[in-house]
Amino acid sequence: MGQTPSHEAAHASKAELTAHLADKFARRCYEPLELYSFKDNFRSLADHEGDVRYLKEDTVARFLEVPDILGVSPVIFQMVSFIGAFPFLQDAPVILSFEQMIMVVAIMTERYTKVLAKSATNRRKLLFKSMAVYDRKLSEIKSQVPASDVDSSQRDPRSHALGFAVDQAGDDDDAAEDDDELVLAALDALDINDAFKTGDSHAATTHGAMIPADNFRRLIMLLLLVSPLNPQESLSAYADRVTGSALNSLRATAENVLSAFIDVERSPGITFAQFIEVLPTNFPYLFDGFNPLFEHFLFSKNLDFSKHKSSIVTPASTTLALPPLLQEKGQILNLDILSQLSFFINGNDLFRRLRLLYSGADAGYSMGSFESKVFNWRAPTILLVSGTRLEDAESRRGSEGVFYDSLPPQRFPNGSGPDRDRLVFGVLIRQPWRVTNRECFGTDDTLLFQLSPTHDVFPASTMNKNYAAFTKPPATHPGISFGSPPPPTTSSSRHAPLRNLGPVSLTLDSSFEFGVFNHDNTSRGGAFSTSVSRKYDFQERFSIDDIEVWGCGGDEEAKIQRERWEWEAREAEARRRVNLGTGDIAADRALLEMAGLIGSNRSGGSMG
Repeated sequence: MGQTPSHEAAHASKAELTAHLADKFARRCYEPLELYSFKDNFRSLADHEGDVRYLKEDTVARFLEVPDILGVSPVIFQMVSFIGAFPFLQDAPVILSFEQMIMVVAIMTERYTKVLAKSATNRRKLLFKSMAVYDRKLSEIKSQVPASDVDSSQRDPRSHALGFAVDQAGDDDDAAEDDDELVLAALDALDINDAFKTGDSHAATTHGAMIPADNFRRLIMLLLLVSPLNPQESLSAYADRVTGSALNSLRATAENVLSAFIDVERSPGITFAQFIEVLPTNFPYLFDGFNPLFEHFLFSKNLDFSKHKSSIVTPASTTLALPPLLQEKGQILNLDILSQLSFFINGNDLFRRLRLLYSGADAGYSMGSFESKVFNWRAPTILLVSGTRLEDAESRRGSEGVFYDSLPPQRFPNGSGPDRDRLVFGVLIRQPWRVTNRECFGTDDTLLFQLSPTHDVFPASTMNKNYAAFTKPPATHPGISFGSPPPPTTSSSRHAPLRNLGPVSLTLDSSFEFGVFNHDNTSRGGAFSTSVSRKYDFQERFSIDDIEVWGCGGDEEAKIQRERWEWEAREAEARRRVNLGTGDIAADRALLEMAGLIGSNRSGGSMG
């Protein structure tokens, strides 16, 4: 393909410029063996019409092994047909020929950064455009009518036809702010003059565009499925996650994720403003699963590495079997929740690395058993708690009444509709647990989050350091809390003070029966930031169903914890033998004398 001199770039055709950019991507983004494999795959997959060789929708879906039952193949093909037009996005959709697929794979695997080093650090805007459609009528309704005034029965998220964000959108008031940095960086790499850029860079606008809710729901289900995927690992290995009850679980988890962007009962789709605001905090790793999925194009099954004994590359058929994604089964954590966690916690810390340290269902719902199981882990931990929302009632009795009486009288409304009353909250703590006296523990990388029925992440702020507290008696309200100051010691007055709930906080009582999540959006100064999507006050009071703590770490962390447990077991046995006797009175007396407990002027009591 060669180099295109700067003075010739302005006069080159789009086809020539596309070929030049594809050549740059091919040379700089791929290793020689990867490029050879890509060519072999394309040659074996492509259909042809005349001299044009191209990939069809079903070919792409079949090669990537996208499950038919998800119905996501049209969404994926829309995305790649749009991205294949890069950097001339106004020409989308395009035929997926060899040069277009070179750029698709480079962008979907984030290898483009080797060429466009000065571009934006992410591809979020381009991905939004590749999924979006433009519907003037729906856009005007959404911008003019408050969501609360719109009858959800009149909204059908599937009512608009499949299309692209590059459809004519009328006047774009945001054009000055709609420059796509990836596009501009690509044009800079091609030495295209400013006049050429002005004519093309604004064609694929985000103004008035939205991603249909149903399309995005299907894509989320695929992203949950591919999130743990390794390069060269077949997606068919996870076929059992899209059948029967597992498929229902996958769909329910996707619904929780989707609700972080919009209320599907009131909105037909996701605008760019919603997309770009929610993504960085709640889903920084949402699209990471595309990387290994599209890297399948860079490994050819037709290559026989057994003929090259000196090669360091191992074919997929001979790779060692990987350990399971989740080595132990929990009451709360399953593969779908694990994938959901990987959308905001790096998957390298999660998949095949979590160990169940504490389960209330197995070890008992008490702070004592919690402490004995969790406190020896010297690596990050993830606490998960599930519960059922408590219904409002005029009077309450027993332990529920005691819990309610300890809460401040101010009561915010629930955070979600009454038809979704199963709640799941969690916390990522990177410091070892300890008993709290006057100061909380945790660091500014602690994460408080909600997984169900709405996905939400509340990063630690720097306003104060009340990140985590494990409080035992004589505190007025012992228990576990996140985002609230430690409770004071027992008051001398007859009435204990009310719980001091932080602006954004999660509190579990010491009996592990009840919990409360508080989100005071109007307050400032909390240990955790408020929600980026739910900008209002809400509070969830719930009865606890299950509590789990999972340790993040490998064999070394597990070994340290096991040795600590064994040491404590030996110490406990030694104390028991001293207290109860071994049956050998002389030996026990000698041991106690050595410890200075009896003999001389001391009396050890009767040993008989």
